[in-house]
Amino acid sequence: MSILMVNEYADFKMLKELLSVTDGNLASHTKALEKVAYIKVEKQFIGRKPNTRYSATSLGKAEFKKHIEALEKLIKKSE
Repeated sequence: MSILMVNEYADFKMLKELLSVTDGNLASHTKALEKVAYIKVEKQFIGRKPNTRYSATSLGKAEFKKHIEALEKLIKKSE
């Protein structure tokens, strides 16, 4: 999600390279995020090659911000 918070979109290859994960691992995580409507998935062809592109939804952005705020509270409590 953090990648999609600072980029309008990212394709499968970009996410895989930045996160250093396997195809299967990335596919399962993106499927889970899509299921709860945190990301939007767009499938298209570029030339003859399939391309899957992901972007954060408004709900996904709001939930990510809540998550970061919760982490910040935990950090402040431990100081």
